[in-house]
Amino acid sequence: MLLSFPFNTVLKLSAPKWRWCYAFSFVSLILTGTQPLLAKDEVTPPKPVVTVTKSVIAEVVSRVPVSGTLVPRDEVLVNPQVTGHEINDIKVDIGDSVREGDVLLVLNDKTLKAQLAQAEAAVSQAKASVSQAESQIDSASANAIQAKAALERAKKLRENGNLAQSTLDQNIATEASASATLASAEDGLALAKAQLASAISQRDLAALNLERTKIKAPVSGVISAKMAKIGAIASSAGEPMFRIIKDGVIEMEAEVIESSLGKISPQNKAELKIAGIGAIEGSVRLIAPTVDAVTRLGIVKVEVNKHALLRSGLYAGGWIITDRHEATTVPSSAVLSDADGSYVLTVVDNKIARKKVVAGLIWQDKREIIEGLKPDETVVAKAGAFFADGDIISPMMKKVSAK
Repeated sequence: MLLSFPFNTVLKLSAPKWRWCYAFSFVSLILTGTQPLLAKDEVTPPKPVVTVTKSVIAEVVSRVPVSGTLVPRDEVLVNPQVTGHEINDIKVDIGDSVREGDVLLVLNDKTLKAQLAQAEAAVSQAKASVSQAESQIDSASANAIQAKAALERAKKLRENGNLAQSTLDQNIATEASASATLASAEDGLALAKAQLASAISQRDLAALNLERTKIKAPVSGVISAKMAKIGAIASSAGEPMFRIIKDGVIEMEAEVIESSLGKISPQNKAELKIAGIGAIEGSVRLIAPTVDAVTRLGIVKVEVNKHALLRSGLYAGGWIITDRHEATTVPSSAVLSDADGSYVLTVVDNKIARKKVVAGLIWQDKREIIEGLKPDETVVAKAGAFFADGDIISPMMKKVSAK
């Protein structure tokens, strides 16, 4: 309520030192309709309650996001090595595990069996020809020796005058003919041996082709695709008969933005989530040396830990861990920035003090402090932008986990 006595009366009755205070009070009374506090009744405003915390040593992690598809690390194509033969039997199906050398399918082998029999007959014939040539050499060699001996005797008799020149000439001719016959027999043996070698080669090829009617797994692994069908004619053109994931090893082909490729190194650990499976760990196996000029993405191959449900073509996403270390940390909200850089507000004896820092990685809700702050210092955890150097506060401690 407004007081009933005049404002001038109050000024006259008041001591000089209180007149202006009373005047101000009455003006406030008139303007607001409330009774203001007089100067001698003023009280100190309460200190603001501020959430603070301690800087702690905690683990921080640097990671790069990745996404991609599961693919075979090595996929082996199986094609027939003999063509033009009908597929009689298929021994495996998609998803089957096979060992190197296991029979995958069988081709019709009747024609190749006949070819092998023909080749074996040719080998037998060639061996007989070699034996015959060797016999001819033995006979020709004996005749050549005999003719040479007769010629030597004839020469001695002619030197003594006991043999006519015509008889010597006849012995010379006989020895020459025997030598020529021996040379011809030796050539015949060489030819027979060459024919035998050719026949053996043809026989071995026929045997190999017959063996190839059994299409075998070139490596151990898992059948990922099967195009062969019973009754089809084997051909090396077109699609392969089978695809095998070598050793069953599946990996992730991840796409990474070009600016992050330089942070990744082989053997970096990866934390992935695979569609239909869940969380799986892995490690970087290979980093492509090129970047797609359109998408600005580079390929990184991540070897995935073995799991029974891994399938080529599944989507996978996650993180590649590029660094993991212990550091001084504070809540992310405690680090502020302005034109001069990053800073935190420390609290000493309930008083705010600004401290410049070099901030590093952000991990979960923590921020790494590289320089400017030691462990176990008290800092304003949040709402620091509302305070300045020298402000007095009432701190309320918030615990921060070091995990």
